[in-house]
Amino acid sequence: MSVATTTTARPREVAETVLRPISWRWPVIYGVLALAALVFFTILPSGGDTAFQLSRASDLVAIPNFSLPSTATNWVLGVLMLGLAGLVTWATARRRRIGVWVPIVFGIAFVLAFLTWVGAGRSTVIPITTLLQGALALSVPLVFGAMCGILCERSGIVNIAIEGQLLGGAFLAAVVGSLTSSAYLGMIAAPIAGALVGVLLVFFAVRYWVDQIIIGVVLNVLVVGLTSFFYSTVLTENAELLNARQRLPTLPIPVLSEIPVIGPVLFNQTLLVYLMYAVVVLLQIFLFRSRWGLRVRAVGEHPKAADTVGIKVNRTRVRNTILGGAVAGLGGAFFTVGSGLAFGKEMSAGQGYIALAAMILGKWNPTGAVAAALLFGFSKNLGNVLSTIGSPVPSEFLLMLPYVVTIFAVAGLVGRVRAPAAENIPYIK
Repeated sequence: MSVATTTTARPREVAETVLRPISWRWPVIYGVLALAALVFFTILPSGGDTAFQLSRASDLVAIPNFSLPSTATNWVLGVLMLGLAGLVTWATARRRRIGVWVPIVFGIAFVLAFLTWVGAGRSTVIPITTLLQGALALSVPLVFGAMCGILCERSGIVNIAIEGQLLGGAFLAAVVGSLTSSAYLGMIAAPIAGALVGVLLVFFAVRYWVDQIIIGVVLNVLVVGLTSFFYSTVLTENAELLNARQRLPTLPIPVLSEIPVIGPVLFNQTLLVYLMYAVVVLLQIFLFRSRWGLRVRAVGEHPKAADTVGIKVNRTRVRNTILGGAVAGLGGAFFTVGSGLAFGKEMSAGQGYIALAAMILGKWNPTGAVAAALLFGFSKNLGNVLSTIGSPVPSEFLLMLPYVVTIFAVAGLVGRVRAPAAENIPYIK
């Protein structure tokens, strides 16, 4: 054997001997969920059929309501989930990656098994389209908040003030929309409130090197206090002028909005939802496929190296934080003009913190954060729908559902994730 052959073969042999450590977290999660579905949704008696509704009268193709035998359906779904759990276990043992279709199929099967068990033997129909449409609507502020967090943290600024930015956007949208009798003008004004909170955050973080987590919490308290004060003293005294309900009209896209299931969910929405689509797509492209995105990520990972090649670190952080605040403020408009509601005290109800959890679960990636936000929105709307149709699950557990999902998702499903290395570290030349 020649020397050249020996030197080229040796790195390959070394590469083959260095293997990734095996983590059994996902096989355990899949296995536990599959067994729980079999025990609770199949072995425990339910009886009767479950009726589902997929389409509406206005759809291009009408799909009649159909019923499924609960026991037989859940047996099939349970076996499918066990098979997927076995596939994940096999792939983990062989150190192979599983496709993205595996968690999608497993999640759909688990939810269908749960819905089949809940609706078994009941006269009510489970509206799948309504369930998905409400889940997307409730995910709107979470998606905007998560995009805000990505913009800020990718540049090195931890933004705990998303809750305050959402609430500030909701407040200003309601006031401006009421004064002008235009929901669109209220939606345009909402980003201003979020950007102002972002200005305060980045001013203290960059100029005075205040701990970003502390200043974020303080700003949340400040916005809650200010909005509650103005609500109690100004808005309630002149509600018809300053806090009247204004609602963005739905803008159905011709033909697409008439497609069963997909049409009403995705293409029969307000301008705010369509803007959410645009923000997610543009941020995904620009963050990972543009010079701007490369500079932002460099500032968040290694600001000293970015500075040596001429990138203005603090200027980038200021701009991104203000832009992220404007995005979060736009999401706050959902609570008022986006939903046709008047402003109320603390109406954001912790959605900013759940948006942060969605960002972490999505690993600081726009598409991953959207998937996590949709998961949280679906869990919340599932509790609303089940309480409406009547469910054997106590109402208290249904109210807890989105927050329980948040805790388990962040604590158990994320595993080990790495945030941008330079976040919450002031850059001092």
